[in-house]
Amino acid sequence: MSLFQAGPRRVVVTGVGLLSSVGTGTVDCWAAVCQGKNGIGAITQFDACGFACRIAGEVKGFDPLLYIDKKDVKKMGRFIQFAMAASEFAVQSARLQIEPDEAENVGVYIGSGIGGFEVIERENKILLERGPSRMSPFFIPSCIVNLASGYVSIRYGAKGPNSATATACTTSAHSIGDSYRLIQHGDADVMICGGSEACVTPMGIGGFAAMRALSTRNAEPHRASRPWDRERDGFVVGEGSGILILEELAHAKRRDAPILAEIVGYGMSADAHHITSPPEDGDGGYRVMRNALRDAGIAPSQVQYVNAHGTSTGLGDKAETVAIKRAFAGHAKQIAVSSTKSMTGHLLGGAGGLEAGITVLAIRDQIAPPTINYEFPDPECDLDYVPNQARRMEIEYALSSSFGRSEEHTSEL
Repeated sequence: MSLFQAGPRRVVVTGVGLLSSVGTGTVDCWAAVCQGKNGIGAITQFDACGFACRIAGEVKGFDPLLYIDKKDVKKMGRFIQFAMAASEFAVQSARLQIEPDEAENVGVYIGSGIGGFEVIERENKILLERGPSRMSPFFIPSCIVNLASGYVSIRYGAKGPNSATATACTTSAHSIGDSYRLIQHGDADVMICGGSEACVTPMGIGGFAAMRALSTRNAEPHRASRPWDRERDGFVVGEGSGILILEELAHAKRRDAPILAEIVGYGMSADAHHITSPPEDGDGGYRVMRNALRDAGIAPSQVQYVNAHGTSTGLGDKAETVAIKRAFAGHAKQIAVSSTKSMTGHLLGGAGGLEAGITVLAIRDQIAPPTINYEFPDPECDLDYVPNQARRMEIEYALSSSFGRSEEHTSEL
């Protein structure tokens, strides 16, 4: 944990809520990541026969009734249900109680890249087969992106800033970074922030498969997500949620909150290049990491660990490797770089929240999570990717990066 002055007010992380294909709840999810557990398997949520990709990182055995009143479950798309559960994990871990006189200083900022795809598909089928009069009155509020933030704010009585972003795979990272800035500048004392995604649906899988972006290693799902490995053939869609509790430092100390880490820098950039392919020189990725380092006021040589975007795509992995080399120069090969998407799959809009939470826990426990399925080194990807086993190591500064298919990049230190 690093307590470093960065900006007008210092911002710490006091709670982490994680939900993914490798575990429901922060404790189980983090333990699984440290053990290199694989959460990828055959799709069970719909009949994927006939699809080019038939595998995903599904959240298994999720019971929304454990976290949401029965009367409200039908009003929420699966991505909202995930956000509600992960927020509960985060609030509990932060020991946060929002009193009425502080409610205006507590905000919520939870995004999603796609929102309620399964709701849209279901209601479209009803519309076409049974007519508009049979559509659910909860259709719109159960699928639009901002309702994850909305329902969480209602649940906890948080009356401060409330927003949602949808910036593809950088969604959660933007949510966390923007929340950091809100606290820095005095617009809130506490933010419940991150992202959630649930797009293991026919349209979700079919759409990404049509782009030829997904792995088709259907016979070996446990080996399908393999960032930086020479045999990678595309990413694997995952689902779940990652939520952080950010607090102004003095506020956290006054209530004796657990301080897990401090956010000291945030950067954004765009490639201005192509809607899906990164430039070979990794320019946008390089600049976003440079911007985060500059915002933090630290030298590249002070960073020990990077939780990389690492999607398991040919162009993306190479461009990110180049970007890291440019940003960290001679120090790049001394940094532990891992992609936890090798285990969880790619949560799209939820990825940055899950991975920022994992990065916080890596600092807390001084453990770099592994990149699993790293078997055949790619000579063009030649950094230390923490292959196959977690590593105990000193981590004072860590960086979490999220890169978007629609040009956006975000990094946080």
